[in-house]
Amino acid sequence: MQRNGVGHLSAMNKRKSCAYNVVKPSKTPRTDGKTHVQDEEEVDEEDGVQQDHSLSASGAGDIGVIESITLRNFMSHHLLGPFKFGPNVNFIVGNNGTGKSAILTALIVGLGGKATTTNRGTSLKGFVKYGESSADIKVKLKNRGNDPYKGDIYGDSICIEHRISSDGCRTCKIKNKMGHVISTKKEELTAILDHFGIQVDNPVSVLNQEMSKQFLHSKSEADKYKFFMKATLLEQMKRDYIHIKQTKALTRDQVERQEECLKDLRQLFLQKKERYERLSSLDDMRQTLEDLKKKMAWCLVREKERQVEQLKEQIEKEESDCKNEEKLQLCQNKVSAAEKRAQDIQMKLCMLREEQERLAEESRKMKEEIKDKTKAQKNQEVVYFRAENKLKQLEKEQCLLQERIHKISHGGRRSHETEHAQHLKKISAFKKQLEKLETESNALNQEIKDKQQALHKGREEYDKLSMEEKNIQVSLEFKLKRKKQLMASRSNRLRRFGDNMPELLESIDKAFAQGRFIKKPVGPIGACISLKDPSLAVAVESCLRSFIKTFCCDNYRDEKVLQELMSVYFPKGSRPQIMVCPFTDRVYNLHGRGVHHPEFPSVLDCLNIENPVITNCLIDMRGIENILIIKDHACARKVMQGSRPPRNCREVFTADGDQVYTNRSYTPDKEVLVKYLGGDPEAEIRLVESELENTQAQLSRFQLHLSSVKEDIQFMEEKLRSVVMACKKNQESINKVKASIIELENIEEAQAEDISSLEEDAQENEQKIESERRNVKEAQDELKNHERVLMNINQKYKDVKNKMEQLSDETEQLKEEQVKAETVCSKLDQALKVFEKKLEDHQANIQAMRDELSLREDEMLDCEAKAKEICPVRQQADQSAKSIDVEITRLRQKISTQESSHGDKEQVIREYAEAHSNYKSKSSQLRDLRKFIDRLDNIMIDRQDRYKSLRRSLSVRCKLYFNNFMMQLHCCGSMMFDHVNETLSISVKPPGQEKNNVSDMRSLSGGERSFSTVCFILALWEITESPFRCLDEFDVYMDMHNRSISMNMLVALSERQHLRQFIFITPQSTSHLPKSAHITIHQLQDPEKVAEEE
Repeated sequence: MQRNGVGHLSAMNKRKSCAYNVVKPSKTPRTDGKTHVQDEEEVDEEDGVQQDHSLSASGAGDIGVIESITLRNFMSHHLLGPFKFGPNVNFIVGNNGTGKSAILTALIVGLGGKATTTNRGTSLKGFVKYGESSADIKVKLKNRGNDPYKGDIYGDSICIEHRISSDGCRTCKIKNKMGHVISTKKEELTAILDHFGIQVDNPVSVLNQEMSKQFLHSKSEADKYKFFMKATLLEQMKRDYIHIKQTKALTRDQVERQEECLKDLRQLFLQKKERYERLSSLDDMRQTLEDLKKKMAWCLVREKERQVEQLKEQIEKEESDCKNEEKLQLCQNKVSAAEKRAQDIQMKLCMLREEQERLAEESRKMKEEIKDKTKAQKNQEVVYFRAENKLKQLEKEQCLLQERIHKISHGGRRSHETEHAQHLKKISAFKKQLEKLETESNALNQEIKDKQQALHKGREEYDKLSMEEKNIQVSLEFKLKRKKQLMASRSNRLRRFGDNMPELLESIDKAFAQGRFIKKPVGPIGACISLKDPSLAVAVESCLRSFIKTFCCDNYRDEKVLQELMSVYFPKGSRPQIMVCPFTDRVYNLHGRGVHHPEFPSVLDCLNIENPVITNCLIDMRGIENILIIKDHACARKVMQGSRPPRNCREVFTADGDQVYTNRSYTPDKEVLVKYLGGDPEAEIRLVESELENTQAQLSRFQLHLSSVKEDIQFMEEKLRSVVMACKKNQESINKVKASIIELENIEEAQAEDISSLEEDAQENEQKIESERRNVKEAQDELKNHERVLMNINQKYKDVKNKMEQLSDETEQLKEEQVKAETVCSKLDQALKVFEKKLEDHQANIQAMRDELSLREDEMLDCEAKAKEICPVRQQADQSAKSIDVEITRLRQKISTQESSHGDKEQVIREYAEAHSNYKSKSSQLRDLRKFIDRLDNIMIDRQDRYKSLRRSLSVRCKLYFNNFMMQLHCCGSMMFDHVNETLSISVKPPGQEKNNVSDMRSLSGGERSFSTVCFILALWEITESPFRCLDEFDVYMDMHNRSISMNMLVALSERQHLRQFIFITPQSTSHLPKSAHITIHQLQDPEKVAEEE
């Protein structure tokens, strides 16, 4: 632990020494691995500008400077370089696109920098030239002087080669001067950069365009302060101090944990001390051990006797338990009752079917009889009307005879000849008119008969179309409802089983999470199964029927909870069924029980069921292992009702939903549609929509046809009424003409006859009237009789129809009851097998307990014999065998310990001495660590003071250098540091505006701001160290005057620091630079010129 703390302090001293090297004029040797604290001199703020730039002649300028750089397939350039840089000042000059910034970017990446540090991309793969698989960067660093990095291995130069692949991977090779690969590890590159003091992410070492722009345009004084802190490495020192504090806190936590370990050491030490101080006699413990052994032997005997007694009690209890026999008997009674009920239902169904057939025959006969009676009633109506018309005519003739008798009796004779001629003329005209009217009457009667027949056919067609339209309307409503369910199941398939089924399942999951269920219910069954062959969906749904929505529960308590949840989402009459059966992890063994056919599958074979609970439930409740699926109805009847049905086959379902037994079969009244087990909801929706369109079109056609037929009927009724009225009018005209003819003839006869003959005719006519009245009365009575008979027959026909509908309802109900009864029978058969199995298990359990009793009695006798050998007298023990065994074990261990201690006293003394030594040593280490932590607190306080002093000194020197450089532009500049709020404000006043209060850099021109930036960078260069400094396009916004001053300042600074390397990148001309051996200019060619040369 102490070594750990010393290591942290060493790391702190090493980092601190590196930080102070930044501001020293010359490179100092490293102090690796030392833990002493250096005394640092206070920096005189007044003499901050007076800095000794003289460097020792140790050749430090040859350490870490860039010798050359080569680029291949980097960014948009196929090949750049090699560029051999001079040891002091280097200018890289070229137009935009020639690769100036690419060289600086490659330098950062080639020395291990990240892509984000370059401000030219976020990923290394973006630096690979388009169309190439990789990019190469080669950087050579000088390694000469008094402090080279592993000079015996690398020699005078170190070559760092980077390859970047198009997927962003980077590989590094570090070679010596001879080109041999020394290392490929990133740690080696980091060690080289630390040794040379190179920091590619420090803006003092490398200042690119983006960093310079951010500084120029930054409005935040805090950002400028961070720039200053990062450039002077004060930020790194601050982070190091924070890291040391965190490490110190971790060390303190470790000390506290070691104190807990020290407690354990002290406990061990006390145990050894107790063992050392206590060496007593062992005779008492040995005697106690012997007594315990005797008690142990008889205690085991007593426990064996207790076990035998418990077994006997259990056997008696199991033998007296008749619960399984009672349940078996009760189940057998239920099976008999269920089978009897199924037989009764079958008998009732047969009786109802016979009654339906009888009623159907009776209905057919009544329909024929109604047709005959209706025809007879129509004929009788004609007879009645004819008799009534004849009576009216006779009565009218009687009136005429009476009038003639009256006239003859009271009137005089007239001119016979004149009247006779006129009467003959009128009679001839009336007879012609009568013939015409009778012809018209015959035509009208035939037309009435034809129209009545056409109207009767039209009404029959209308009734038939109305019935078909009603059926289509019902089918349309069903398909609309089905479409609605399918649309709802598009987002959730569970909505096929009810609109509220998803919510019910969510409440089940929530209740199970709350622990309300012992075992989570499973269901609905239709959602837990799928079809192997989708074409059998109708057959499977017809077979399972009401079980599709059924839920399965493990016990009745879970069923009660599920009923409560269902009551929220479903009304009482339409809740899904719940089956209670114990959940198992395996499907029943159906060997010898299921049906097996070489051609046709069973319902169980047609289903994919993952949950064995669902499989067992359907086997128990529906017997799906005993039901075959045969697509063709004729084939199904042949298999089931042929000579010999398949073994274990109870029934068969066809692809149309027909149900076939060995002695009967059922066919659904209407087409069965797949509702629950459809595969693709979208396909079903499209199918239903297509059927809806067809049904709607069919309904529209029927409605149009029905409307047309109705209009035709109304038209025919109107025509028939008009023809009947015309016929009546024609008959009235005939009667009038006949009456006129008779009247004229009677007048003629009256003139020739006397009064006595007229009276005889009147008397005879009166007798005819009486006779015709009797005929009318008889015809009327006969018509009423026909109407009464027809009404009675119609009523009987309606009663038969109602009874047939009632029988149909009763048949459907009995079919449902039959399915339920068969389900109950199947369930009871299964339960009977379970109870029989339980009874067998119960009897087997009793026999096993008897066998175990015999074995335990033998063990008890053996144990008693062994106990008598140990101690003949029975011992009474007040402890259990387990506690006695624990005591014996403890005593044996203690005796063994004491014997070993008593036998080797020197070993006890040696262990005591070792425990004492370890305890003292650990205590001393912890005490030293506490002192070290306290000393470290004092050192950190001193370091913080020195850090603040250094920060103050660097900020003062930076301000003085900045003011000095600004004076060369005849500007007034100042820098204000606020170390408390961590802000840096820079104010610059151009020439002639010294008295102006506005001093923000944003008020300056682009050139003046660029010059201010150069002054700030130069000030930082004066107070910091780095083997090389790179400045990218520093003069891009300057005019010629400011650029000239900046160039002179940069060249002057490089001459003062002639052992440091400077790399300046500019697009401007360098023709005005003085000729000097220290200055190297690299002129980059334009891409077009390069293309021409190639």
